[in-house]
Amino acid sequence: TEYVKPGKGQAFTRMKYRFIKSGRVVEMTMKATDDVEVADVVDTDMRYLYTDGEYWHFMDPESFEQVQADKAGMGGAEKWLKGEEDCIVTLWNGAPIWVQPPNFVELKITETDPGVRGDTSGGGGKPATLETGAVVRVPL
Repeated sequence: TEYVKPGKGQAFTRMKYRFIKSGRVVEMTMKATDDVEVADVVDTDMRYLYTDGEYWHFMDPESFEQVQADKAGMGGAEKWLKGEEDCIVTLWNGAPIWVQPPNFVELKITETDPGVRGDTSGGGGKPATLETGAVVRVPL
């Protein structure tokens, strides 16, 4: 956001905003008298329950209300969830649009290639597949 007060004329604000659903960023110029519709966005602590392949199901631990997020709403968080983790789910008009996984998770490594001893010029790591399907780099 940038506030501009020209020498002549009315002051205005240049701003960038992001569409919630698509993630597209748009620049806009607004006067002080312009109105903006505020989105009904709420961050809620929820517990991940399970996935049925198409949707990921979450429950509010206080009200036991359940919501389901699709792949677009997960935003890549599905790689770090295996069950019963507490997440922050962003709801827009009651529907999940973004899921933030926990900062720390314990996952098992299911597959990794044997490391080559001479392959340490770039830091000495090798790819490892976790139980959720995520691929991370681990030390040799």
